[in-house]
Amino acid sequence: MTETIMKIRNLVDLFAILPQEEKIIVDVLRQIITETLPEYCKEKISYNVPFFYGNKGICIIWPSTVPRGGIKKGVLLGFWYGYKLNDQDRFLSRGTNKQIFFKIYQTAEEIDEKPLKKLLKEAIKLDRTNGHHQTYR
Repeated sequence: MTETIMKIRNLVDLFAILPQEEKIIVDVLRQIITETLPEYCKEKISYNVPFFYGNKGICIIWPSTVPRGGIKKGVLLGFWYGYKLNDQDRFLSRGTNKQIFFKIYQTAEEIDEKPLKKLLKEAIKLDRTNGHHQTYR
């Protein structure tokens, strides 16, 4: 059985293949992320999924429908430099990837904005130290 090579170029392509629940989860996560990230951060489709970056990668939203995300169902939210985050609330899971820590959502109701925004802010702080957007005092 050969895996179809998927080429998702934009969000329209992505939403076209996702089942309803995954669509909603991706949508809610994207809203929280775009609201929280500062101006200099951008979103692009990378590895066929939404990828957010500043100076370096910040986070990625990987619906299980898109191949090679390593999950059977739900939507994975991965923090690119998860291993460097404090994550006091132990919100993220650590898988086999030593760098990316993640949270898997099965339903949109599971999305809790507070710990998520806290981690995003921490990830942004980390990203600012990885590039030119540093403020020197």
